[in-house]
Amino acid sequence: METRIVCHRCRQKFTATANAEVVYCPHCHADNPNRPVRKPSSTSSLEHGKISPRLIGKSMKEKMKKLLHGDTPKPSVSTSPSSAITVTSHSNRCALDNSDDAVPVKKRAVLCGVSYKKWKYKLKGTINDVLNMKDLLTQMYGFEEQNILVLTEEQLDARLIPTKANIENCLRWLVKGSRSGDSLVFYYSGHGLRQPDFNQDERDGFDETICPVDFLKEGMIVDNDIYATIVKPLPKGVTLHAIVDACHSGTILDLEHVYDKQKGIWIDNSPPSGARKQTSGGIAYSISACEDDQVAADTSALNSKTMNGAMTFVLIEAVKGRGQRNITYGELLDEMEDRIEQANQQGCLGGSRILTRLFGPNLTQKPMLSASEEFPVYKREFKL
Repeated sequence: METRIVCHRCRQKFTATANAEVVYCPHCHADNPNRPVRKPSSTSSLEHGKISPRLIGKSMKEKMKKLLHGDTPKPSVSTSPSSAITVTSHSNRCALDNSDDAVPVKKRAVLCGVSYKKWKYKLKGTINDVLNMKDLLTQMYGFEEQNILVLTEEQLDARLIPTKANIENCLRWLVKGSRSGDSLVFYYSGHGLRQPDFNQDERDGFDETICPVDFLKEGMIVDNDIYATIVKPLPKGVTLHAIVDACHSGTILDLEHVYDKQKGIWIDNSPPSGARKQTSGGIAYSISACEDDQVAADTSALNSKTMNGAMTFVLIEAVKGRGQRNITYGELLDEMEDRIEQANQQGCLGGSRILTRLFGPNLTQKPMLSASEEFPVYKREFKL
């Protein structure tokens, strides 16, 4: 007789012999007590607080759920034991396997692309976005592949499927043990949403979120949690860049300073509650695809050969276009906004059917810069 087990480490399901006291996860190789998966109740998991109707407007939640599901059954992100493949070659060794006493790494990155490939309305550009960002980091900024975690639904290592638990685990890995002189990068391409803020720490009254592949079951990752995981513990001398190509991503790191490009000034984004959202001495930058109340496009308009996130494509093109001459943060914002606006005027950014269905055909997005400290944006160079 066999039972279904959920691994306490990677949260993937697998089948085990019922009479064994301890079972071995075929995905991440962790030992697990033999406790079978409890069958869900007839009540939807959405009503158990994972994505509460309280937190997301009911109409938007139901609309998103319907658009993602289509006429197909809800997918599972787990893989069967027989199909699980563990990559053991040195060249493909996962950075999560590195021991705590390994040689310190000066540059680390977590690159996450969620395509929702088993849903009816998938994002077609996110895998390209992640691969292009990885190339940028390795070719122009000296990142080594073994120090980059890439999370996509195509990964063979179950720990690198972009589930909520896996993304959160990788973000903890990103900042763990960081020290002065380190450069950290978190990149995300996927869906983003917003939900009412009940902590009085958002000036617009909404928390921004990113959507893991299993967000309809496990919930979204909220900006408060991202801040607490990778911004708050950032030690002195460490630099973090978050590049987020998603809807409603403007203040996804909850940083206290937002740059108003039109006025050329920094705006206070500190919580109205009086709480401080600072680092532990390091500096954090966030470049987002759009403002908190805007949506972002997944399009082929900027590159006729492939689908890409509009912001990711123009950011990489702007940086590479300078060759060996570094670009400043201000110049980068200018070039990104100009190219996106040109495509918008030509009606090219309606590439995502799900966004068009949700928000209508008039999609506009303005890349946004926020930081843990104010600085001269046209003097400080953008370096990862």
